[in-house]
Amino acid sequence: MLTIGDIAPDFTLPDQNGSEVRLSDFAGRWVVLYFYPKDNTSGCTQEALDFTEHLGEYKKLNAKVFGISPDSVESHRKFIRKHDLKVDLLADPEHTVLKKYGVWREKLMVGRKYFGVVRTTYLINPEGRIEKIWEKVKVAGHADAVMCEIQDSI
Repeated sequence: MLTIGDIAPDFTLPDQNGSEVRLSDFAGRWVVLYFYPKDNTSGCTQEALDFTEHLGEYKKLNAKVFGISPDSVESHRKFIRKHDLKVDLLADPEHTVLKKYGVWREKLMVGRKYFGVVRTTYLINPEGRIEKIWEKVKVAGHADAVMCEIQDSI
């Protein structure tokens, strides 16, 4: 399990356009990695809309925001188009990065066990270290809380 102060594991994943995104390419910047379960579900849509709404403020803080889910590149493309999202979404259908960051876990719903994404956000500082981790995120106010954490750390 990753903890605050650890070096954030590097990875390469395709974004909604199929372009490869490498975490290490953002060295020297704040990076927000928010892991979410599924495109076009109510909580995930609201979270993406909230980060989109604050994207300009994140840019002023030299921060890059990425949403990561097990959905496909095509699913991300449709999700972005449908809701006019501005955040970049990374596709991890093989669960490689989801497992690296410890967010692909066994879950329980109505007595049924299954594996899925536990909604989690990692804030990575400009030195590439994990600054803060939010687990089992409640969507309301979360994009604000992440932004405040960056502001307080500068």
